[in-house]
Amino acid sequence: MKIDDSIFAVKLYEMAEQYGKMQCRIRVCEQGDEAKIHSELKKAEEELEESTLLLEEKAGSCRSEAVKILSQIQLDYRKKTQELMKKQLANDIHSKDSSPEEDKSEAELLYAEYAMDFATLAVQQALISALTALENQKSVENRESDRGKSGN
Repeated sequence: MKIDDSIFAVKLYEMAEQYGKMQCRIRVCEQGDEAKIHSELKKAEEELEESTLLLEEKAGSCRSEAVKILSQIQLDYRKKTQELMKKQLANDIHSKDSSPEEDKSEAELLYAEYAMDFATLAVQQALISALTALENQKSVENRESDRGKSGN
């Protein structure tokens, strides 16, 4: 199986696009009012919902068992983090000196920091995966080339 070099180019473009969108939205919203933040939040939630639906479709209709499993893991992660944010995190942070609103705000800040750390880790893992795939592909190509040379 040969790695199509354009696969990585497309994925890098998608990642850069999402990063740029996140960076712009955060900067605009830090300076904006509550209505602007709410509007951008709704857009981001709609985009997440759309990507989740696409992932669910992939998990349900893909012929590759490996792709189904990886897609389901991503879906499970999304579901668990949403449940954590809605039901548990604010309660776990609560102290006698804080109000429920302060707890919720602190929980959201904590999760935002965690999500950004997780994204950084995902980028590092993606790099290692891509380089491993490229290295393995080059190794296969070199073995095939060596076989072709020795067969002449």
